[in-house]
Amino acid sequence: MVLDCPDALELGRFYAEILGWAVEEGSDPSWTTLVPPGGGVGPNTPDGRTTLAFQRIDDWVEPTWPGGTHPQQFHLDLSVPDIADAEAILVAAGARVHPHQPSGDGGFRVYLDPVGHPLCLVRQ
Repeated sequence: MVLDCPDALELGRFYAEILGWAVEEGSDPSWTTLVPPGGGVGPNTPDGRTTLAFQRIDDWVEPTWPGGTHPQQFHLDLSVPDIADAEAILVAAGARVHPHQPSGDGGFRVYLDPVGHPLCLVRQ
């Protein structure tokens, strides 16, 4: 999975921190890949583990959600045992709580990463 952003290394470090993954050696502001626990991707990972990568887009525009002229197009749901505990980690790393919270039962909560991609914490 690849997310567009204004600085790939900066956003990669944010996601590495909240996921507990590592930033791959050789990453830079134009392209950054995260290494999931247990190894990387490609020929050295025959089991095809999923990872996240980030690419710099020079004319980056923050997504709008819900609706708007520049829709989100993509978001991540992160399953957690306790939303409040995980929220503290997200916010400390640089995420923001989104003002629009559509969950009626509190089963998920919407945030924005440092460049505006929506992401949700979902109660396990």
